[in-house]
Amino acid sequence: MIRFYAPDAASCGILPESDSAHCARVLRMHAGDEIEVVDGCGHLLRCRILDAHPKRTAVEVIDTTDLPKVWPASITLAIAPTKHNDRMEWLVEKLVEIGIDRIVPLRCRYSERKDINVDRLQKIAVSAMKQSLKAILPAIEPITPFAQFMQQCTAPQRFIAYCDPSIPRRLLATEYRPAIDTAILIGPEGDFSPEEITAAIAAGWAPISLGDNRLRTETAALVAVDTCHILNQRLL
Repeated sequence: MIRFYAPDAASCGILPESDSAHCARVLRMHAGDEIEVVDGCGHLLRCRILDAHPKRTAVEVIDTTDLPKVWPASITLAIAPTKHNDRMEWLVEKLVEIGIDRIVPLRCRYSERKDINVDRLQKIAVSAMKQSLKAILPAIEPITPFAQFMQQCTAPQRFIAYCDPSIPRRLLATEYRPAIDTAILIGPEGDFSPEEITAAIAAGWAPISLGDNRLRTETAALVAVDTCHILNQRLL
C-alpha cells in the first residue's frame, strides 16, 4: 500500500496539497478507499478517504500504530554542504533510508557552498521516509556556522572527522559507543581548517578517521552514520 505524509492527519484529517494531488489525480483514489498515512512523529495511520480532492483530500483515521525508530539513540550529522546540490540531495535521501535524527548543514572556513535550499531537502526527506517505510521525519536545520553548532551541541558523544594526518585521530569504529546520543562533524571538500579542528578538540569533540580510503564529503557522511548503525545492531 502506498504511504502518504500528513503531519496533522490525526487532528485535522486533511492531506497536504502535494499528497492530495498524488492521491486524487495521479492514483485516482476515491471516497471509501483506504490508505496509509505517516505523520513524521512515529505514527502510522490507517485512514479512509472521505473526499478525494486534488488540493485537500479529507480522510478519517481508522487505526493508529506506533512505528518507533529501530536504532537506540539519537544520531546528528553536521556537514558542510557539497559544491553540487545533487550530491547533498542524494545524501539526505540515503541518510533517511538508513536512519538519521537530525541533519545540520554547516558553514565552515573552506565551504564551497554558503547557503542551501532546506525546503527542497525536506521534501526529499519526506519522500525517502515514505519509501523506506519509516514514520519519523528527521529534522533538517538551516545552515549554521561551524563555531555556533560546535558550541551549542550537547550530545554526550561527539566526533569530528577530518583528513589532516598531522593531527592524531582514531577510527570511529573503535571509538563509537553504541546506544549513546551522538553528533558527527563532516567537513567540506577542502576539509576543516586546522583552527576548526583544534577548536573542536579543545571543546571536547573526539578526533576520528573513517579509514584509509579517500572519500568524498557525502560518502564520508554516509560511512560515518552507517558505522554507528552497524555497531548499534550488535546490541540486538
